[in-house]
Order: sequence, then structure tokens, then C-alpha cells
Amino acid sequence: MNYTTLARSIIRGDRKAAARLISVVEDEEEGYGEAMDMIFSASGRAGVLGITGAPGVGKSTLVFELAKGFRKEGKSVGIVAVDPTSPLTGGAILGDRIRMSELSSDPGVFIRSMGSRGGTGGLSLQASATVRILDALGCEEIIVETVGAGQTQVDIMGLADTVVVVTMPGSGDEVQSIKAGLLEIADIYVVNKMDLPGSMSTAADLRAMIDLVEDWKGWKPPVLLASASGARGLEEVAGSIRRHREWFSDPEAHMERRASQARKEIYDIIASGILRAISSAVTDEEMGELVRLVAERKMSPYDAARKVAGSALPGADLYKAL
Repeated sequence: MNYTTLARSIIRGDRKAAARLISVVEDEEEGYGEAMDMIFSASGRAGVLGITGAPGVGKSTLVFELAKGFRKEGKSVGIVAVDPTSPLTGGAILGDRIRMSELSSDPGVFIRSMGSRGGTGGLSLQASATVRILDALGCEEIIVETVGAGQTQVDIMGLADTVVVVTMPGSGDEVQSIKAGLLEIADIYVVNKMDLPGSMSTAADLRAMIDLVEDWKGWKPPVLLASASGARGLEEVAGSIRRHREWFSDPEAHMERRASQARKEIYDIIASGILRAISSAVTDEEMGELVRLVAERKMSPYDAARKVAGSALPGADLYKAL
């Protein structure tokens, strides 16, 4: 099916067409690539803000308050709220739209909840496409709230211009949970729920951890205290976001992240296409038989993978390692 008509409508500001194309991408319907080519040509103007952090730290409340701030500035806002997809049922809670019901009636706000769909870094390829669609729709600010703050969930850096990592005092291992990968992606730290005991020590621990890094390449992440539910400290958060964007506008810093994002997106699209090709080349019965042979230890999983890959992409050098 040709979805370019949807793309043209989106570029003209049609919200219903945007919702439809997002659904097409989520369902991985065939033939939307040309539409996304058109969307890409019309995008690239929105500011993309990533909000990540462990469950319960108040990410959704912070997103809500920041969105209200953008609206007061007269900017149109897109919100992509990514919830964990169950590895067992494939379902997602998608509760953020309920929390943001006050914004859902605002014609200047477009809210889309979606599942992570197995994205190991907390985001799916569909989330990236959704951001692009909202950009082409005309959203000036796009906020992406990601699944959590595990050390592997760093995909938001491949999508956002500015990444805010949210934590809170009292969890016992709030700093430990931020180490490794997430230390590298945060542009701004927010210690939320600042009224709780231990907020100052949590902020001090974070600053000490940040000071261990010798070279921040021009931008050292600030650590801010806030109470999103009480609207305290939000001006400081918004100010830090503005300052980071000013720094990010430097051509060298801008291009470095854009190149990294482009590389990741290209590989994600290739991987997604390969999986679809395999799914269409091997029937359920054939896959079921291979699964049975591996389960009965009559065939190695590597041999099974070679057979599947050979059916979908015969002679592909990509699979020589198998």
C-alpha cells in the first residue's frame, strides 16, 4: 500500500494522518518506507528532549510540567511515552496518557504512548520513526520518556538532542544504578522529590561521580534538585535545557552527535529489515521444526540459524560467522 498520501497530509499539519502513519509503523505494515523518506525530508526542525530514569522517580510528572512550560512559550509539543513491553505477552501498560489527561485536550499537544517492543536499549525503531513523524507534523518540542534506567537502556542518546536522567533519594542504590552506560549519556541530572530525606547527599554523590570524569568535551552535566509535583526547581531544569541547546548548536558538537545518531538509525533499520525478511522467508511450520530439533538437541542453534538466514538471505556474507 502507498502511504505517501499520509506523509503529504502530515506535512500539511494533519494530526489524524500522523496518528495513522504512526500506527502503520508500529504494526510494521509493508510499504511505508517511501512515506518515511518524505517525512525525513520535512523533519529536522524540532528540539528533541529525552527523559529517562528508574520507575517511580517522577519522570511522567516532570514531562508533564516541562510540556506545560513549552506551551506557555507558545510552542507546539509532541510527547512520546514509551512503556515496557512484556516479554511474555507483548503488551504494554501505556499509563502515561492517563497521567497527562490535562494536556490531551490541548490542540497544541500530541501525545503518543507506545511499547518498547523488545528494544534492548529502552526504545524501539518505531519510537524513532514516531519522533520523525511528529517533527514533520510541526511539533516544535518533542519529549521522549523512556522505559527505565538500566545500564543498557541508553538508546535515548541516539534520538534526543538533550538527555535528562532523573533520579530520587531513598532508593538505596540510586547512584549505583546510574553508573556505567548512563553516566555517559546524561546531559542533565535531576534529583526529583527533593523534599525527601537524603536529596542533598544524593546530589552530592552524583556531583562527586561526575567529577571523576576528566574530559566532558565541553559540557559537564549539572546536577539539579527539583520537585516536579510541587513545581519547584523546574525553572532551573528548563534553564539548563536551554543552555545545553545553546552549547549543542556548536557545529562540531552538533555534527558529532548527529553522525552517531544517523549510524545507529541506519543499523537499526537494516536489522529490522533483516528480521522481516527472515519472517517472510520461513514458515511457522519450518521454524517450529527447527525449534523442535534444537530443543531435542538434534541440531545446534547455530546450524538452525544458518538454515534460517540462508533461506532469507542466500549467500549473505553477514552470516559467514554462523
